[in-house]
Amino acid sequence: MESQELKKELAATLDARRELGPEYEAALVDSFVEKVDTQVRRRLAEDRLAAARGPRPPAESPAGNFGERFGFAIVTLVLAIPLSAIGAAQAHLPGLIVAWLGIVGVNFVHASKSLRRRGPDPQD
Repeated sequence: MESQELKKELAATLDARRELGPEYEAALVDSFVEKVDTQVRRRLAEDRLAAARGPRPPAESPAGNFGERFGFAIVTLVLAIPLSAIGAAQAHLPGLIVAWLGIVGVNFVHASKSLRRRGPDPQD
C-alpha cells in the first residue's frame, strides 16, 4: 500500500512539473523527497515499536500454542507416575482411579482454557 501511495505521489509531482515548468522543479523534488522521508521515518518507528513489544504468538496458526500444550502434557504424564503409585498404595484401585480422574480433569481444564484463548476454529 505504501508503494502505491508513493507511485501516486511521484506521478502527481511529475504532472505538476509538466504544468508548472522547470522553475518549480527544485521545490517539487524537495516536497516529494520530504514525503518519502516522512513515510520512511514512520515505517522505521513502527518497526522499532514492534521490536520493542517483542514477538507476538501466531494467532492464525492452528498449532498456535503447541509447545505449551505439549509441555503441559509431558509434565502431567511424568507426575502421573508417582501420583498413581501413591493413590494405589494408599487406597488401592479407588485411589488409582481418583488419581487418574484428577490428572484427566487438570488436562481437560487446561485444554479448555487453551481453546477459549484461541477462539473458534474458522474452518467450522
